[in-house]
Amino acid sequence: MSKFLDRFRYFKQKGETFADGHGQLLETNRDWEDGYRQRWQHDKIVRSTHGVNCTGSCSWKIYVKNGLVTWETQQTDYPRTRPDMPNHEPRGCPRGASYSWYLYSANRLKYPLMRKRLMKMWREAKQLHRDPVEAWASIIEDADKAKSFKQARGRGGFVRSSWQEVNELIAASNVYTVKTYGPDRVAGFSPIPAMSMVSYASGARYLSLIGGTCLSFYDWYCDLPPASPQTWGEQTDVPESADWYNSSYIIAWGSNVPQTRTPDAHFFTEVRYKGTKTVAVTPDYAEIAKLCDLWLAPKQGTDAAMALAMGHVMLREFHLDNPRQYFTDYVRRYTDMPMLVMLEERDGYYAAGRMLRAADLVDSLGQENNPEWKTVAISSNGEMVAPNGSIGFRWGEKGKWNLEQRDGTTGAETELQLSLLGSQDEIADVGFPYFGGEGSEYFNHVALDNVLLHKLPAKRLQLADGSSALVTTVYDLTMANYGLERGLNDENCAASYDDTKAYTPAWAEQITGVPRAQIIRIAREFADNADKTHGRSMIIVGAGLNHWYHLDMNYRGLINMLVFCGCVGQSGGGWAHYVGQEKLRPQTGWQPLAFALDWQRPARHMNSTSYFYNHSSQWRYETVTAEELLSPMADKSRYSGHLIDFNVRAERMGWLPSAPQLGTNPLYIAREAEKAGMTPVDYTVKSLKEGSIRFAAEQPENGKNHPRNLFIWRSNLLGSSGKGHEYMLKYLLGTEHGIQGLDLGKQGGVKPEEVEWRDNGLDGKLDLVVTLDFRLSSTCLYSDIVLPTATWYEKDDMNTSDMHPFIHPLSAAVDPAWESKSDWEIYKGIAKKFSEVCVGHLGKETDVVTLPIQHDSAAELAQALDVKDWKKGECDLIPGKTAPHIMTVERDYPATYERFTSIGPLMEKIGNGGKGIAWNTQSEMDLLRKLNYTKADGPAKGQPMLNTAIDAAEMILTLAPETNGQVAVKAWKALSEFTGRDHTHLATNKEEEKIRFRDIQAQPRKIISSPTWSGLEDEHVSYNAGYTNVHELIPWRTLSGRQQLYQDHQWMRDFGESLLVYRPPIDTRSVKAVMGRKSNGNPEKALNFLTPHQKWGIHSTYSDNLLMLTLSRGGPIVWMSETDAKDLGIEDNDWIEVFNSNGALTARAVVSQRVPAGMTMMYHAQERIVNLPGSEITQQRGGIHNSVTRITPKPTHMIGGYAQLAYGFNYYGTVGSNRDEFVVVRKMKNINWLDGEGNDQVQESVK
Repeated sequence: MSKFLDRFRYFKQKGETFADGHGQLLETNRDWEDGYRQRWQHDKIVRSTHGVNCTGSCSWKIYVKNGLVTWETQQTDYPRTRPDMPNHEPRGCPRGASYSWYLYSANRLKYPLMRKRLMKMWREAKQLHRDPVEAWASIIEDADKAKSFKQARGRGGFVRSSWQEVNELIAASNVYTVKTYGPDRVAGFSPIPAMSMVSYASGARYLSLIGGTCLSFYDWYCDLPPASPQTWGEQTDVPESADWYNSSYIIAWGSNVPQTRTPDAHFFTEVRYKGTKTVAVTPDYAEIAKLCDLWLAPKQGTDAAMALAMGHVMLREFHLDNPRQYFTDYVRRYTDMPMLVMLEERDGYYAAGRMLRAADLVDSLGQENNPEWKTVAISSNGEMVAPNGSIGFRWGEKGKWNLEQRDGTTGAETELQLSLLGSQDEIADVGFPYFGGEGSEYFNHVALDNVLLHKLPAKRLQLADGSSALVTTVYDLTMANYGLERGLNDENCAASYDDTKAYTPAWAEQITGVPRAQIIRIAREFADNADKTHGRSMIIVGAGLNHWYHLDMNYRGLINMLVFCGCVGQSGGGWAHYVGQEKLRPQTGWQPLAFALDWQRPARHMNSTSYFYNHSSQWRYETVTAEELLSPMADKSRYSGHLIDFNVRAERMGWLPSAPQLGTNPLYIAREAEKAGMTPVDYTVKSLKEGSIRFAAEQPENGKNHPRNLFIWRSNLLGSSGKGHEYMLKYLLGTEHGIQGLDLGKQGGVKPEEVEWRDNGLDGKLDLVVTLDFRLSSTCLYSDIVLPTATWYEKDDMNTSDMHPFIHPLSAAVDPAWESKSDWEIYKGIAKKFSEVCVGHLGKETDVVTLPIQHDSAAELAQALDVKDWKKGECDLIPGKTAPHIMTVERDYPATYERFTSIGPLMEKIGNGGKGIAWNTQSEMDLLRKLNYTKADGPAKGQPMLNTAIDAAEMILTLAPETNGQVAVKAWKALSEFTGRDHTHLATNKEEEKIRFRDIQAQPRKIISSPTWSGLEDEHVSYNAGYTNVHELIPWRTLSGRQQLYQDHQWMRDFGESLLVYRPPIDTRSVKAVMGRKSNGNPEKALNFLTPHQKWGIHSTYSDNLLMLTLSRGGPIVWMSETDAKDLGIEDNDWIEVFNSNGALTARAVVSQRVPAGMTMMYHAQERIVNLPGSEITQQRGGIHNSVTRITPKPTHMIGGYAQLAYGFNYYGTVGSNRDEFVVVRKMKNINWLDGEGNDQVQESVK
């Protein structure tokens, strides 16, 4: 009380004076300081990170006080880089700094939730049926009941449930589905395991143990660049961001580094202090432009045209007119340019065919093992050789799969000829497809012949069958393709850069709008720098190029530039693709955990793009035909049908996976085979040939052939990544939707040949949708059951990224709030209940599994010379050769929980491995028995336990060569047997290092170099992809063993993409049918619709975070140009509507001069749940960015069984591109909030 009164007597206080009265000594109250002390007091700091697929992978300090998380700040204790480089810290961004808001916000999911209608039915059924499986059957087999709760999806109506109730319902539904339809009718979607490895593995392990389907994500997100597998046989491998600092010339091409790679942007700015030149290439004036010396703004979607023109300059000036020794040596040794290609006769000209193989020549050049898979070149002394390194040397023999310049037969050193010019037998007219003349009202074109004839030097060879053939080299084909005159009087080649012949700078100027002088200048500077520094020129690239339909043409354009300049595999150079946190560094340790490979093999995997294209019936609305995609030189009679027909053909030839797999329950097949006295495999082959069993994809509208149960975790599938959102609502969920177009039946379109058509598509295919999340997302709103999961500060897990070389943890700083649980505990609980509920319905069962021909396996040597379809009678059905592998897996369903919580015996019986190599894991299993202890009894007696998420993390860390030096040495030794060269020196200095979970909680740990990846984790060099290929002479995993610029598969040639070409964006035909159809009186205009990554969120996470909403406009927005806005009478912040035949969305307009006319941008991903009025078109809540998109798969991405063009989970397959889409934009008239609260308004109409 006295201190309180002192405040009123403050100016009357008298105290002792000093300094002749100039100073006075007073006693004052300092309690006010306690407020600051208490505000920043904390009980402990715990290390964690954010599992959000941002690629940042930043380590954070989590502050805890009184058992609650109070705030977070950035960690600064990363292991230091070498002395001549900046350190990795600080790492972080505003989004991450706001995450603690979520933990105790109103958005937080606190309890298990169930849709009220479903709960009522379930409880009533349980009273009538003691068996939960019978109770579920009584609901789902009643069409009216099922329709009732499915129609309620997306409309609220959730009520609180209990863990016991939801686990029992989920288990009953899974058991019923497995028993009735098959385990492959149960599926799960979760993305990017690198962001929280154990959390991903929890659901995937459960699904794999019961035989369910794990859906891919990297291809579905369109983060997968198909050009990487095509060129290198690698899904994606890129430099860490620190390697930017080693570069001396950087082009940021379609990658907005400061906005989307915020934690790493400091390397980009710091390298400029060294004098490194930086160039931005973006159609809009993006944030990256302000960090660069020059900004180039090509028309969106035309990047391949500009890359071709730059390649034209590089080849002309640095390979032909003034050849640089470094470039010449590089392309001779590390690319397929010296390899010979056969020329096929056409009507008056030749066409480039497949690569010449040793098997084509007399005595197969002395090659007995896989001669049809060994490419051929001519040595400098004129002899035909099959040089070391091609894919044929990888399988079936040891010691010659390397890039030593040796004849694969004699072992003699050899130098390969790049060109036949000067030693040719004749000059051949060779046709090249040209697509740049295809007209469009939205994109410029240059009219030229659709087949361009070029003159090439060629040799005539005698073949083994007695015939002869003309051949040329990939180098000569490349020079002609780029339009380079070499003294052959080629009228389709350019005499100067100002000629508007294909792929010159003048030609590119007309296509892209970029002045030819800028194109020439950047190409020269980039190549000159690479020559002087031996490859230290780099291209940072991202979603801006990779989300187009012809994304592989965009990327191959950039890759070719880098290859021509010898940049790939050199520190400071190369291809730096950053889209998605795909780098799961301890991959080989994680896979057995995630897919239960320790108990049974193989797991069921499915590429999500084909899955959702099929089961959300987007194929029923397809407007793009194969005919318009084919090369003008192709035999079109071989490629009839709908795009889904190509997917079905790819499935039955073993190129792509399928889910569901067969048109019958795979558990029934073994029983029927036993009755017939046959093995399950033989019975399946016989039944497929006879047609008594068909692939499920051939009858997708059959009630037995679609998915039934879907788990979604660590994902906002229906609010962020779901391309074709409205189709998913109608056909998968059976609820209200906004589709505006008509299906093929109603519009009289071309229907499929391989797929049965039913006039009425099947709605509401999914019986149960279960979502795990920590916040109420759009996906939760459309689910039947929502399970509250722990946040990133409430669970133990691990995280890695492309951007840095460290592995570090998510840690449980506090216990999960309310009734939430970690993903591991949730799926462990479901597995336990499943094991109980299945008794009496499922026991020990034989499951017949189809497996596509896998990349990095000997089976990838399938059809070497041609494409033959067994169903058309062109060949026999041979599993693993002309069809998928057909395998059996023994499942013990009552033991599911015991297997989930223990490490199985296959790790000791078979061992572990990855990317084509394998090693013994006995010592690692012995260590895990000591670390995790063992099961005392039951089906898993004596096996290491996996009771907790930390146990699971220890399994990953112990088995992975990246975190266990002893395993790393084993792995390098295994690879050395293939190459015939010793690589163990790359890990021997780390052999005794073993990283444990508690180690990474103390400090992030740098991983150990592993043959799983193509770069080195070394104190003397930053991680850079391709480094070991160039410096250790390890081949790329391609047909030639080198960087594959020429794609010789029959489909690649017939679709015109054997070599790089420019292909304009496709016409999705989605706007004309709706333009003006539902007019509101305001002008309408068609604009290209792009969805780049946003500033105020990571995908959809943080988009509902109050701190980020406060910093941004808050709610959905669409950016557009001032020119287009003026035409439409739209002012900044007006409500607008964006729509096409796929659906509609509402948003506020951001009118900006940084956006070029003709395009509009809606930053990914803005949900339905914040500030969203109703649509005038659909009369429903506004829609999301994917409401106006629909998938169109590309046939060349379906190829398989062909060296690098072979399926792997998230490695190769169809992708979910969306940037070719156009929308109609108009100003809204009536703003209807659909809440009945009188808040509606009318916007002034455009005058």
